[in-house]
Amino acid sequence: MTKRKIALTRRDFVAGALGATALTAAPGFIRSANAAGPFKIATVFPLSGPASLFGPTQTACAKLAVAEINAAGGIAGRLVQILPADGGAPPAEAAKVALRLMLRDKVDLILGSHNSAVREAIVAKLKGGVPYVYTPLYEGGECNPNVYVTADTPQQQVQPSITELAKRLGSKTYYLIGNDYVWPHKVNAQAKNYIAAVGGKIIGEEYLPLGAPNKFEDAVTRIKAKMPDLVVITLVGGDQINFNRTFAGFGLDKSIKRISYLLEELTIQGIGAKNTAGLFSAMSYFANVDNPAHRKFKANYKKMFGAKAPPLSSIGTDTYSGMYFAKALVEKAGGTNAGKLMAAAKDLTYRTVTGPATMTNRHVVKDMFLAECKGTNFNIVKTFKAVPHGQTCS
Repeated sequence: MTKRKIALTRRDFVAGALGATALTAAPGFIRSANAAGPFKIATVFPLSGPASLFGPTQTACAKLAVAEINAAGGIAGRLVQILPADGGAPPAEAAKVALRLMLRDKVDLILGSHNSAVREAIVAKLKGGVPYVYTPLYEGGECNPNVYVTADTPQQQVQPSITELAKRLGSKTYYLIGNDYVWPHKVNAQAKNYIAAVGGKIIGEEYLPLGAPNKFEDAVTRIKAKMPDLVVITLVGGDQINFNRTFAGFGLDKSIKRISYLLEELTIQGIGAKNTAGLFSAMSYFANVDNPAHRKFKANYKKMFGAKAPPLSSIGTDTYSGMYFAKALVEKAGGTNAGKLMAAAKDLTYRTVTGPATMTNRHVVKDMFLAECKGTNFNIVKTFKAVPHGQTCS
């Protein structure tokens, strides 16, 4: 087992990135995975902003995957080096840093776990010049060349859970609340179709800026006036914490059910045990999923980071799985030629924290779980096996 470690502090990275002279991309800019030196992967995680609570777990899970991959010989015989960048920066700023990473630092691949506004800006800036792996749950529809999505889609998250809750709860009226950017808007556009399919009616819909300086009293007051059967939440990080605390503070948790599509172990701790009655989540990962692959992953995670390891959640373990996807993709393609990578992605099976997964149409078929909150724990009430992603990328 190699003990070689290659590290770059965030301060060193930022100083270097901001001090570099921007270069012009050459058409068809591609680097071979067989070139000399380390295999460089830029990780773009939210180190600042409303989603920064996910950063420590994302970073830890990525480091564990790289340690394991390097111990086994790296990617295509090259040891992996991580170059970190802040995915919590404004989209235009994050995209400029991604371009510098491609052109100046000559990264072989970029792995992103951040919001969709940042993803869209990065994809537009890179123009397929380097493979880009996007891992967190998202709204679907990303089919740009040389982009690979391991994320949950609305067809996987929203459709099965809305259908199941309509049966369980008899929900007829729905109120949609989210942050004002691409993911909530596009997820809710699809949710409306799934709600209509179960005979439901939308009686309210609103969007608030990310990191809004309020405690959501006005929004909760509007919900109280409507009294829907189910509130559908697409808020992020601290905004979701504040909303759910306020919702329970108004006593609405006793009469109105909620489902959130970005609620995992980190956020539920922030919401607090007394504020989660009648709250559901639907994702492809919860930390209490019990199978041999997951038990092994958790044991290795604890061994590497100890008792003070960041809590595991879907927005974190996705980066571990994304690293193994990158290894499988590059090695099957025999390098980082964009055309060969996209061909190799077809029916590609790779390792995740809970077992193998397979990519089709540059998205992943996966098991999904509907969970009900019990205090600050998730009780899985329904498992949906091998749910199609609904994407048609060629």
